[in-house]
Amino acid sequence: MRLNGAETLVKTLEDQGVDVIFGYPGGTVLEIYDALLNSSIKHILVRHEQGAAHAASGYARATGGVGVCLATSGPGATNLVTGIATAYMDSIPIVFFTGQVPQSMVGTDAFQEVDITGITHPITKHNYLVQDIKDLPRIVAEAFYIAKTGRPGPVLIDIPRNVSMDIAEFIPYKKVEIRSYKPTTQGHPSMIKKAVQKIQESKNVVFCTGGGVIHSDASDQVKKIIDLTKGKVVSTLMGLGAYPADRKEFAGMLGTYGNQEANNIVQACDCFVALGMRFDDRVVGNPDKFAPNAAIIHIDIDPAEIGKNIHADIPIVGDVTNILIDMIKLLEKHQVPHEPMNFIHPERVPPVLPGRNVPWILKKLSEAASNDILITTDVGQHQMWTATYYDFNKPRTFISSGGLGTMGYGIPAALGVQVAKPNQLVIAITGDGSFQMGMTEIGAIAELGLPIKILVFNNQTLGMVRQLQHYYSNQRYTGVHFENKIDFVMLANAFGAEGYRIDDAMNAPAVLEKALNNGKFTIIECTIDPENLVLPIVLAGKGLEEMTKNP
Repeated sequence: MRLNGAETLVKTLEDQGVDVIFGYPGGTVLEIYDALLNSSIKHILVRHEQGAAHAASGYARATGGVGVCLATSGPGATNLVTGIATAYMDSIPIVFFTGQVPQSMVGTDAFQEVDITGITHPITKHNYLVQDIKDLPRIVAEAFYIAKTGRPGPVLIDIPRNVSMDIAEFIPYKKVEIRSYKPTTQGHPSMIKKAVQKIQESKNVVFCTGGGVIHSDASDQVKKIIDLTKGKVVSTLMGLGAYPADRKEFAGMLGTYGNQEANNIVQACDCFVALGMRFDDRVVGNPDKFAPNAAIIHIDIDPAEIGKNIHADIPIVGDVTNILIDMIKLLEKHQVPHEPMNFIHPERVPPVLPGRNVPWILKKLSEAASNDILITTDVGQHQMWTATYYDFNKPRTFISSGGLGTMGYGIPAALGVQVAKPNQLVIAITGDGSFQMGMTEIGAIAELGLPIKILVFNNQTLGMVRQLQHYYSNQRYTGVHFENKIDFVMLANAFGAEGYRIDDAMNAPAVLEKALNNGKFTIIECTIDPENLVLPIVLAGKGLEEMTKNP
């Protein structure tokens, strides 16, 4: 069977099981779009290439599979860069396809030419510039393999237009073998044995779930090891939902914007078990002051993360699920009775009082929502409030930008999540600043008739930056206020969506009930006071002033 390069690409994607591509067309990908007409793959036309990247991220995170997106050369490719970096920092498996000018024109500064492989080299697991149509099946198969194995991450394939137009015999690439890429998935038996012994010797064991627990689908194993050890659980931002928030062992998110209880038990524990986390600065703060009395057991599939920020007394490289299975076998074989670790404070989070405040509204949303609801967020105060006050009891129900902190992520991510999970309710929680960065995809959501709910906390300011200026710039505010008030309800109507407004938090339950059950694309504007602040742990707690070294 002889196919041109574009047809070869589409056929290879079908062989990889791809059912959805998020993209935006242009001159160098004309042949690829033409080939998609005869394909079973559904194309989602976004309104901005960055939206395609974030939508593919939401799709990948909701399904546990690989997201796919497509853009033309030049500005189309460079518009993907923030989304690629976002996926790289959060270990999200996405394969990005970009068009390129014909090979004969590469290096001539041709119209819409850019060296996208050079630009994205530091923010991809790997990238390719296709030189020959015959290499396409192999390159695509390798890209999917690299993206989803080991520590997941983005891979980019740049395809010159002449390669898309060339014709050759299609030969499927059946088995991927990359000699230089062999991720370690099984933990070293002696290190696993040491870890189990240390856990059994310890009195106050704390397990921390990172994003790696969700990537590895290790939630059931975490529950099992907690039952066996009577330990407590804290979470990073990316690990929320890996362990049910409604279980008594769960203390919440730790770190700068975590809660008092989670940080207290980490500081008091004598054994800290890090599960698929990278000890980033918002979690650790001052490395010299982090869990000062604890032996650190660090389990991660990426050996580069172990010991990078915090010394690991017992390092174990491998897949979290496989390692926990081995640890559980040893614990069951030589079970040592443990007394449950007592919380220092009875409340996991500060009490929430009725009134015009975000935590109370989020608590009402959490009560109104079921465990099957999927939440995406943007980045800012609303993100930290959601992480603290919304109870995530299942993995893959909290989808947010962690490492890069990308404003404009939440709405396009919700698009990808809803495409992946058409029968589940998807809510994007955002602020008025982030909304304006991601609102391009409102057009795509409306056109597709997706019943996504967007909850906008509107304080007419860049809330988190204003908060940092409040604490670190002596309340000198600059460049953070929006003088022009947006009517988000009217905006919803302009796109054919339902619009609601919450001016009084006491009305939130009734509005939320109506909005969540109308079966339509809906924007809910919730006006809040800019003086509402997310209280960082360094300012809320006493004795923890050394937890962080920066905002």
